Amino acid sequence: MTDATVTLAAWGPDDLPLLERANTPEMTAHLGGPETPAELAQRQERHLRLMRTGEAVMYRIELGGVAVGGIGYWRIDHDGTPAWEAGWNVFPEWQGRGLARAALRLLTHEIAARHDRHLLVAFPGVDNAASNALCRTAGFEHRGSGTQPWRGSELSFHIWTLDLSPLDLDGREPDLDERFGEGVLDEKVWWPHYLPHWASRERTAARYSIAPDALELFIDADTAPWSPEFDGDNRVSHVQTGQFSGARGSTIGQHRFRDGLVVREEQPERRLHLPRYGVVEVRMAAVRHPDAMVAFWPIGFEDRPEDSGEICIAEIFGSEVGEEGGWVGVGVKRQHDPRLRDDFEKIRVEGDLTQMHDYAAEWTPDAVRFFIDHRWVKTVRQRIDYPVQLMLDLYELPRADRTRDVAALPHTFRVERVRTFPRS
Repeated sequence: MTDATVTLAAWGPDDLPLLERANTPEMTAHLGGPETPAELAQRQERHLRLMRTGEAVMYRIELGGVAVGGIGYWRIDHDGTPAWEAGWNVFPEWQGRGLARAALRLLTHEIAARHDRHLLVAFPGVDNAASNALCRTAGFEHRGSGTQPWRGSELSFHIWTLDLSPLDLDGREPDLDERFGEGVLDEKVWWPHYLPHWASRERTAARYSIAPDALELFIDADTAPWSPEFDGDNRVSHVQTGQFSGARGSTIGQHRFRDGLVVREEQPERRLHLPRYGVVEVRMAAVRHPDAMVAFWPIGFEDRPEDSGEICIAEIFGSEVGEEGGWVGVGVKRQHDPRLRDDFEKIRVEGDLTQMHDYAAEWTPDAVRFFIDHRWVKTVRQRIDYPVQLMLDLYELPRADRTRDVAALPHTFRVERVRTFPRS
């Protein structure tokens, strides 16, 4: 992927040359071959007409202001459901750099924000390996294949669909509805230590209070690094809903975040709340400080070493939070699960992230859909088939010069609610 930024620019009256540039035998090999100049002129007129009526939205894909292809979406009816269909192209000299995926990501976020049609479909030719692979990695679901007459012949295509609907919890009953309203932390649900097997319970004990209707995790001036042996000067305040690790001196333990880890203190096994499928949701507020990071990470309980994948529902660095918005990391991290691949991205969210926002994942045997304030933001189509424990984290990250902004302390991470819903 190139370092330059991919942007989408509205298709305009002067963009016929881009259609001509894409009208080569190479670029149209999966579409029945090149069109005539008259057909291209008709296509250009159709783009502009459908954009005027709102039936389509067409864009140039630009990299640093240079047009590298085109992408768009238009209204269709798919099996009785109002939907948008998407199509795209990237010129040969720009292919293989991830530009189509970046453009499709921008497009899906735009469509989700429209709140009108919640289904996106694509029909790449069966021999179009690159576009089919893009659909798969972008979270689309393969729904079969078809054939239809096309340009005097027949076109065989795959059918891909992407559900962009918002999170709907109406009528669903949670099996955990933690609102932190009892004045004490419920240790039948929460283990107030951060991976204590790699350090000790004493070094990893959470600093917290139960404010009215919120858990507050905090890091003070006298908070020591939790594991200087393995994690340097990182400081953490954290609660989790499970604990599994091996005997002292072993290498068996959850969240093996680096090589060379050794269990320093044996821990009791705790299976407090370990969901497997369903909806996992948190309502929390970020910390705006360049040294801080907050996160909500369900991770594999890891009683088998491979069952270690991470569903990152929200990861927010204080250095990426401004007064009017910020970036939220969501996705799947493979950790030590060889069956998974990393599929993680940062989503731009407008508004004050230091105020309460809802972050959630809907987890099924075949996919994980991610939501911010109930709005769809990402789908990862991978299989995570084991229980996870919930991890609520506040970090103070070390500076290169090892100084600390003591005047800004304590950093305080407020969590108003955690809910899980079993699979419907």
